[in-house]
Amino acid sequence: MITVADHRSRILAAAAALPPRAHALDEASGLVLAADVAARWPVPLFDNSAMDGYAVRAADAHEGAVLRVVADIPAGSGEDPAFGHGEAVRIMTGAPVPADADAVVPVEHTDLGVFTGAVAPERITVTRAPSAGAHIRRRGEDVSAGAVVVRAGTVLGPWQLATIASAGHDRVLAHPAPRAAVVSTGSELVAPGAEPRRGQIPESNSRLLAAALRGTGAEIVRVATVADDESALRAVLASLDADLIVLSGGASVGAFDVVKAVLDEAGPGRGPVRFDAVAMQPGKPQGFGSASDGTLLFCLPGNPVSVAVSFEMFVRPAVRALAGRADIDRPRVSAPAGRAWTCPPGRAQVLPVVFSDGAVVPASGGGSGSHLVASLAQATDLAIVPAETSRVEVGDLVDVMLVSTQKEQR
Repeated sequence: MITVADHRSRILAAAAALPPRAHALDEASGLVLAADVAARWPVPLFDNSAMDGYAVRAADAHEGAVLRVVADIPAGSGEDPAFGHGEAVRIMTGAPVPADADAVVPVEHTDLGVFTGAVAPERITVTRAPSAGAHIRRRGEDVSAGAVVVRAGTVLGPWQLATIASAGHDRVLAHPAPRAAVVSTGSELVAPGAEPRRGQIPESNSRLLAAALRGTGAEIVRVATVADDESALRAVLASLDADLIVLSGGASVGAFDVVKAVLDEAGPGRGPVRFDAVAMQPGKPQGFGSASDGTLLFCLPGNPVSVAVSFEMFVRPAVRALAGRADIDRPRVSAPAGRAWTCPPGRAQVLPVVFSDGAVVPASGGGSGSHLVASLAQATDLAIVPAETSRVEVGDLVDVMLVSTQKEQR
C-alpha cells in the first residue's frame, strides 16, 4: 500500500492551474484572477458631492446666512455652473462639484430640511456652517489612475467585481472553471426512481460527484452511467471533452472491474492510469493518471461512502488547484471524541462524523465501512485518524476536516 500523502502528492503534481483567458465580468464570479487589475482612471473620476444639498463657498455659508440658489446639478450632469458670493447651487449626491465651490451644505443643514421638488428653491438659510471641503469626495482620493485595485490570485466575488467595474474594466484575465465529467460504472446500477430487481441497486454516485464538483466550482459537461462493458466505456471516454473525468466503480481487483481493465497502465492496453492500494479506510482502491491530452483521470471505488471520502481527500484539492486556488484544502480543527471507536490496523481512517456538544461522534453510530451510505445524510464533517492509531477513546483529540458550509464559516 501507498500512503494517503503519496497518492495526494502525485495528483497535485499533475493538477496545474488551467491557462487563464479573458472573461466578461458577468461570467467571472467565483473565478481566480490571473493578473493584477489596475484602475484606468482615478476613483472618483471627478470632485463630487457626498450629500444631497447645496454647493457653496464656505466663507459665505456661515450659520444664518441666506444664499440665493442660482443653478441645479443632478447626478450625471456635465455642467459646471459659475456662481458668486452669496449664492449657492443645488446639487445631488454623486454630481460634479462646481469649480467655484469649496464645500457642500447638506439639505438637512438648511431651513428647508428636505428638497422641495423638481424645481430648486429661490434661496436657502444655512442652519449649520460647513468647514472648507466638507462633503466633497475629491478626484482620486480612493484610487489614483494606474493603481492596482485587485491582485492576481484573488477569488472574484461581488465586491471584487464591483471594484473592477469601477476601475473601468469590463473583462478580466482569470483561470476558467475546470470542466468535469462524471462516469458511474456498473451493470448493477439502475436509475434512482426505478424498481430494482434482485442484484440491482439505485445509482447514486453520479449525483454525489456532480453535486460535489459543482460545489467546488467545476462546470459539469456530462454525467454518464455505463454498464460493465469495456467497449461501452471506451466509447464514452472517447466522446468526453473535459479537464478532468471522475469515474466510480470498477477500480478494484474484481473479475469484472471494467475501469481497471480499460485504463490500467499495467494492463493489456497499457492505459494512462496507475492503480494503487492506498492506506485509507474507506477508499483503499484508487486510480489516477493523465490522458494524452492532459485530462486528469480519477478512478474511485464504487461504494458511496468511499466515493464521498475519496472526493474530499483527492479530487476536491485537485479541482481547486486547476482553478488556480491557493487554498485547496478545507479547514481543519482538533476536537475531542465524544464516543470511543475502533480504527483499522495500518490504515488512516476517514470517518463521517457529527458534532455533539462540542465533541465529534461517528455519524454511523460506529465504524467506517464503505457500505454505510445512510451515514452520509447525517454527517457534517470527516474525522481523520492516523494509520498508527488502533482505537479512539472518549476525550482523545481528533483531527476533523470541516466539510459542511456551516462548519466552514464558524
